[in-house]
Amino acid sequence: RLTLGLSPAAVVAAGLDWMTHLAISPHKQSALWAHALHSATHWGDVCLPDPRDRRFVASHWSQWPYNWMAPAFVRMEQWWQDATTDVPGTTRQHEQLMAFLVRQILDAMSPSNFPLTNPEVLARTVETGGWNWVQGANHFWLDAVQGLSSQGAADVAFEPGKDVALTPGKVVWRNDLMELIQYTPQTSTVRAEPLLIVPPWIMKYYILDLSPHNSLVRHLVSQGYTVFMISWVNPDARAREVGMDDYLKRGVMAALDAVTLIVPGRKVQAVGYCLGGTLMAIAAAYMARQEDARLKSLTLFAAEVDFTEPGELGLFINESQLALLDGVMWEQGFLNGQQMAGAFTLLNARAFWAQRVSRYLLGRDLPQTDLGAWNADATRMPYRQHSRYLSA
Repeated sequence: RLTLGLSPAAVVAAGLDWMTHLAISPHKQSALWAHALHSATHWGDVCLPDPRDRRFVASHWSQWPYNWMAPAFVRMEQWWQDATTDVPGTTRQHEQLMAFLVRQILDAMSPSNFPLTNPEVLARTVETGGWNWVQGANHFWLDAVQGLSSQGAADVAFEPGKDVALTPGKVVWRNDLMELIQYTPQTSTVRAEPLLIVPPWIMKYYILDLSPHNSLVRHLVSQGYTVFMISWVNPDARAREVGMDDYLKRGVMAALDAVTLIVPGRKVQAVGYCLGGTLMAIAAAYMARQEDARLKSLTLFAAEVDFTEPGELGLFINESQLALLDGVMWEQGFLNGQQMAGAFTLLNARAFWAQRVSRYLLGRDLPQTDLGAWNADATRMPYRQHSRYLSA
């Protein structure tokens, strides 16, 4: 819990691998010394940050001494990027993990994160007469209280059924794993084939039915589609032995059975979002093997079906990481949303720090959004199911 889900053993192993091979690589050391010498002798040169880097875009950073402070920091980031990559002998995953960890440290050390080295914060203090510090302290206190409570900050302004998830519908079938929602038709006639939407098991179903102006479900029913959607139960320790096969057969396949009973004689247009798409793809493959021809089509949104290159999420998937997560999940019977959020916080560290600067140092109110409410409304994952998913 203290390491936000990172295995200390994996970090130590990666660090030893990287340091040992860097120590016995004179060519790499020579290149790093040359890079450092060039940076020291050309400190006045313009060094533009990544265009996606929003930390130093404010006009205040063009004034002295900040106009050399930001480029110097960017050069240091570039040096560490060189130091942690292409080290001969280091395994690829250890190299990626070290580069990732160093980036986390540098993101935390950025001059934009500290009031005395952030000209935008100093200007804001002068502009507001120091009121930004009062507002920032209030924001910090509210976030601390909400962090200790069972309800996240984004949940306050948006309540499912009242502010989001407003498309009319009803539960037409349920079991201990999920409920199947059928949405009320909004047109006098409807299309022949029904739509079955499978959302991810790690988040609530209403990502596809947020506010009326950005609800996919509302749009579909207004176009004459008969829409069904799975709403997964939020499991507790009693569901610890529920596995992937249960989510497949008592989830997707059971929902498909119910849809074909309600709309008999019609093939189903299947839609999967995120991990729901992964599960729906597994279901489609299972159905093909069983020669089950009830699907008319399969549409996937932001769904991964080939995990050969999972990107930075792969840093959280190795034997040591899996042993750590397996121990946490076995102890409590599930993995909760806060524990899962630790990994995503690390993956989005720069955005995390930018939000804290805006909220605590600049004293600005961050608007609550329907997407933010959904993002804070995570569901737990049963021990057996998530352990097998990660291992596979």
